[in-house]
Amino acid sequence: MKSMTGYGEASQNIRLGKVSVQIRSLNHRHLDLQLRVPREYMAFEEDIRKSVREKISRGRIDLYVNRYVNKGRARKLDMDEELVGQYIAGVKQLKKKFKLAGEIDVALLADIPELFHVREIEIDSADEQSAVLKALAAALKKLDQAREREGGHMRADMEEQIDHLKRITVDLEARAAENGIRIQKPATASDGQNVSSADKSSDLGGIVLKGDVNEELVRLKAHLLTLAKVAREREPIGKRIDFMLQEVNRELNTISSKVAYLPVVQLVLQGKERVEKIREQTQNIE
Repeated sequence: MKSMTGYGEASQNIRLGKVSVQIRSLNHRHLDLQLRVPREYMAFEEDIRKSVREKISRGRIDLYVNRYVNKGRARKLDMDEELVGQYIAGVKQLKKKFKLAGEIDVALLADIPELFHVREIEIDSADEQSAVLKALAAALKKLDQAREREGGHMRADMEEQIDHLKRITVDLEARAAENGIRIQKPATASDGQNVSSADKSSDLGGIVLKGDVNEELVRLKAHLLTLAKVAREREPIGKRIDFMLQEVNRELNTISSKVAYLPVVQLVLQGKERVEKIREQTQNIE
């Protein structure tokens, strides 16, 4: 059992610096991946999404990929040497033609913006893609460990609620037996009461059978055994548990409708309270 909430973070070195991946998961009925990546990594964004889908099936996922470049390594200064040569040749020709004094120095050339150009250093896509995916794998592993730890606490609480439900089922069985199969004479017109068609259809030779809940109790026990078994599984089980709780609730409702006996009704209400506690936990289970 895994919780849908957790956090993981990891980083990897690259040629120009490092990349880091931060991933946080929250409750959600389906997989909802919110991805933030630098523009340099947009080309392999789908690879990132695929890696997440392989590890996580449900939850709101906030994933941030950051790229940190060491100071001075992100950009490079380029000089147009051919244009510099043309400038120098032009100045020399100017000096000669007009008999000008002075020397050509660096300060003169540095004041000419066209001679220099600052550009971003191109990334090594293959190297950085590999680094991002490695960092992502490490962050996902930490996230998975956090979700398993949280899931362990939730499983312990859920098993405690299931044990309560099992004890309630035993008590229901005893109370239903105590109440017995209640046999009563159906109402007739001579009693001055109205007889519904439902009452007539349940008339068995002048008696009506009430309170036989053996089938419901057998199914309830089976559902609880299955629920306890599912709670120990490692694969995503949130939706299966939710379905099993619906089945448990159905049996409890049927029992209370069949046996209008106060101790039984009270036990059913206790059982439904336990079911609701498990359902609350299920909202946070993958």
